[in-house]
Amino acid sequence: MKQKRNLHARHESIVNWVVQHGQTPVETLAREFSTSEVTIRKDLTLLAEQGRLIRQHGGAAPLNKPQPATNTQLSLKQAIGQLAASLVNDSHKIVIDSGSTTATMVEHLKQPSQLVVMTNSLNVANQLVTFDNEPTVLMTGGTWDKQSQSFQGNMAGKMLQSYSFDLAFVGAAGLDVERGTTTYNELTLLSQEMARVAGNVVVLAESTKLRHKMPNIELAWQQVAVLVTDDGLPFSAEQQLNQQGVKVMKASLNGE
Repeated sequence: MKQKRNLHARHESIVNWVVQHGQTPVETLAREFSTSEVTIRKDLTLLAEQGRLIRQHGGAAPLNKPQPATNTQLSLKQAIGQLAASLVNDSHKIVIDSGSTTATMVEHLKQPSQLVVMTNSLNVANQLVTFDNEPTVLMTGGTWDKQSQSFQGNMAGKMLQSYSFDLAFVGAAGLDVERGTTTYNELTLLSQEMARVAGNVVVLAESTKLRHKMPNIELAWQQVAVLVTDDGLPFSAEQQLNQQGVKVMKASLNGE
């Protein structure tokens, strides 16, 4: 019992330290809490799974506090979602990742009754079943992640492996025109599995995600067929992506 109390106390202290000091390497935490780097890595993995911090290569970072989206940001997401939905035809089998931008495409799907849609997002699934002519909806199942409000983990990946899809629609926390889509969370790799089981991958992301520099690659551009973004994407970035085989579709608030 004492060992459990000590473990709990160390976990609380690690979270408080990371929140106070920001991005922190494993060796610093090991030194601060007088334990081995192996133990700290196990602690960080567990705390990340509990949604209490973000696991990074070589350390951890505090959770980002989400800022309320502006009306313009919400409108851009809707425009991106509508443009992405135009890629779907009546007979497609598609998979939709969790995320605020990917979720916006659901209401724009036409003739959904003919579709087969798998998702790891309860939000997406709840939208799909409100259609009068609802599609066939499949859930990945898996481990519930309260931070992303989605199912993650090995079980979700195994469910995806049982199917094949025409298109996978995934979001992105960050965009790197040289490398691919990026993330802080090295443990959230379900989009990799989605890419493997789909004929083509479509990434939905606002152009502002170019300013989000994150260390971990989620999907390399070689895995992506289409980037659906907004007209704020610089022409130079579009050219770089085209050279890597990525088609860029740009939505605008004017609907052009």
